[in-house]
Parts: sequence; structure tokens; C-alpha cells
Amino acid sequence: MGSVPVRARLALFVAATLLLAGAGAFVLLARPQGDAPTQGFAGSLRPAIPPKDFDLRDQDGRPAALEQYRGQVVVLTFLYTTCQDTCPVIASTVGAALEQAGGGARALTVSVDPAGDTPASARRFLSRRGLTGRMRFLLGTRKALKPVWDDYGISPQGDKADDGAFEHSAYVLLVDRRGRQRVGFPFSGLTADDLAHDIRLLGAEAA
Repeated sequence: MGSVPVRARLALFVAATLLLAGAGAFVLLARPQGDAPTQGFAGSLRPAIPPKDFDLRDQDGRPAALEQYRGQVVVLTFLYTTCQDTCPVIASTVGAALEQAGGGARALTVSVDPAGDTPASARRFLSRRGLTGRMRFLLGTRKALKPVWDDYGISPQGDKADDGAFEHSAYVLLVDRRGRQRVGFPFSGLTADDLAHDIRLLGAEAA
């Protein structure tokens, strides 16, 4: 079998390269474009669960319902005021993400320790982390809070945070402008950059 001339081999190589490049361009151009981003989120995507509202009060006694924030992205967390490890880090990370995202999102944290969290301790928790006026700490009785925990898959373990065996699900959730859970961040994967990135993506969607 005779060898192919060098010039002919070079021409074949160039032609094959151009065909591959053209195919790649076709794939990129043919990618469906929806009204809202479906990929590219840094957090874990959740099914677009219908809104799960609640009626609680914040650290200043003001009524708080998720419905108040329709049209805005909500960062929703579940913390307790005497926590010494994960909760302060989560709160500070949320604050940094809100700054990076450039406004438009709101932050709510729901108590997971109704026996220990009080309006005074909630105000103190927010103040120490520079979150006064930027995050609302929602309080209530166990009876009032448990349906909210159930709706968002949060499972506090223990009656009080100081009983030596208190645990809770350390998640940050993003609720879209229609009030639906959309993205979740476990504590182990939470960064301000990623959270801000996903806040911006949800904020760009149609309400």
C-alpha cells in the first residue's frame, strides 16, 4: 500500500479539524434557550416545590410571611442563637453573599430552638455578625415552627440547644421570586461566591 504524500495528509488533517469545529459550533448554537436558566447553578437543584408559606414573627415582633417577598429571591436558613460552630459561619457567609449579589435578595432565618431563642438573643446574634437590618430571625413556639421545619426538610434533634445532644440540618435554601424552593447548599459546600452566583441567576429569572 503506497504512502499518502505529506501535503495530502496535511490537507486531510485541516479538513477534519474544520469539520469538528463546525460540529461543535452547531451544538452550541442548537442548545435550547429557555426563559430561565436551567443549568449553571453552584448549589444542588431542587424540584420547583410549590410555595410553602408560614406566619411567624421576627426578633422585633413584626409579622413575617414568605408571601411578603414574592418577586424577590429569599435566602432561607435554619439556625439557633446559642450555636457556637456552624450557625455563626452560615450567617456570616449569607451576609457576604448578599453584598456580592448586589441587592435584591432578602435573608430569613428560622429558629430551630424555640425553647432557647428569644427576641433579645436573636437581636444579639444578628448584631454580632453585622446583620441587623439585613436578616430577619423568625421565632415562635415549637407548635408554630415544626410545620415550617417539615415543609423545608429540617429535622432538629433534641429539646433544647443546651441539652448536650442538639443537632439540626445545616442547610441554606434559595427560594425563587415565585416563592418556590429551587437551590440548596449543605454547610460543607457553602461559600459566599457560590451563594451569590446562584442568587444572581435566580434574580435574572422572570417573576
